[in-house]
Formats: sequence, C-alpha cells, structure tokens
Amino acid sequence: MGKFAQPHRMAQELLYRFALAAAMIQMKPILDSRKLLAFVTLARCGSFTQTARELFLTQSAVSHAIKSLEDELECRLFDRLGRKAKLTQSGQHLLEYASRILEDMQLARADLKGIEQHEANRFPGPWQKVAGQ
Repeated sequence: MGKFAQPHRMAQELLYRFALAAAMIQMKPILDSRKLLAFVTLARCGSFTQTARELFLTQSAVSHAIKSLEDELECRLFDRLGRKAKLTQSGQHLLEYASRILEDMQLARADLKGIEQHEANRFPGPWQKVAGQ
C-alpha cells in the first residue's frame, strides 16, 4: 500500500489543481444562431417590429434575443430610438462575423444535402427504381 500512496496523492493534487483552474476560468457560451439571425435581421431592418414580422416572432422575443446577445458579449450592439435601432461601432463589427457565420451555416446545410442526394442516387434503396430498369 505504501508504494501506491505517493502516486495517488499526486493524482489527487493534479485533480484539485485542474478543478481549481477550471473554476477560475469563466467559460463563455457559444453564440446562438437564432440570436445572430435576430441581430442580422434587426441590423438590416432597423426596426424591432419589422424584424419580429420577418422572423415570425414577437417584438418582445426579438428584444430579449438582442439583450441576451449584448449581455453575452458584454457590449452594446444597437442604439435604440423607440422601436428603431441603429448599429453601434461594436454592432457593425459583429455584423461582419455574424453574416459570415450564418452564410457558412447555410452553405454547410446545402453541401450536406447535396452529399445525401448524391449518396441516395449512388446507392438506391430497394424502394427506388434504378435508372434503365
């Protein structure tokens, strides 16, 4: 038992240090694509009401999504003037990233759909007719 005590203590110490380090690091949540879509749409429309209509959401849901995104990023993204909104400098910067992210997500979906269709044509199931039969 004595020869295992030292490695066991070392392992406990390493686990303790790891847990302490993990507790000290604040993990930021991954940006939600729905919030980014609300952000990009509001940036384009400039109106909470119009954004809500386009996304089939309530105005309150859009407002909450934007507020939540601002809280997560710890910066103001829009200057609000009643129901109107104008991008801040931080908002303009995020718009470049958010637009690319949403575009990449759409491209990924389209590419995967294309792969699935190619595979389905290449390996037809018994319910599908094979060309020429």
